[in-house]
Amino acid sequence: MTGEYGDYTWLWWVIAAIAVIVLLVLWIVWRKGRPFATGDVFRASRLSRGNRLFPTQVAISPTSVVQYKPRWIGKLEETIHMAHVASVKIDTGILLSNVLIETSGGSAPIACHGHRKGDAVRMKELIERYQTDHYRVPVVAPERPK
Repeated sequence: MTGEYGDYTWLWWVIAAIAVIVLLVLWIVWRKGRPFATGDVFRASRLSRGNRLFPTQVAISPTSVVQYKPRWIGKLEETIHMAHVASVKIDTGILLSNVLIETSGGSAPIACHGHRKGDAVRMKELIERYQTDHYRVPVVAPERPK
């Protein structure tokens, strides 16, 4: 092509292609950073190590603790049933906290880095409450004689 702008047409196509790629990457990062479940989901800060693009998330339900780590392709999920949670440790730093959830089954603990202090305390409180509810013996009313 010749003309006033014809020599630079390829440059505009390259810029457009780069813009599309950048938007696609930003969309993927945004999609993978959204909460993966409903309920109590705690997302690590992007300011912490290992959480820059895809922050680790922890979902706590009455029956289990799920650690969700998104990746470029796929994800890594680790689940611990509430009956197998042995202890919860909170290591508090200046800005962020690390939460270590140990199991009674001998498997590796769930290590969650870079959560806000309030979220770390809330995670521990939820786990303790759900464990208490899990192990609570239902009260049965005594039978009346007929």
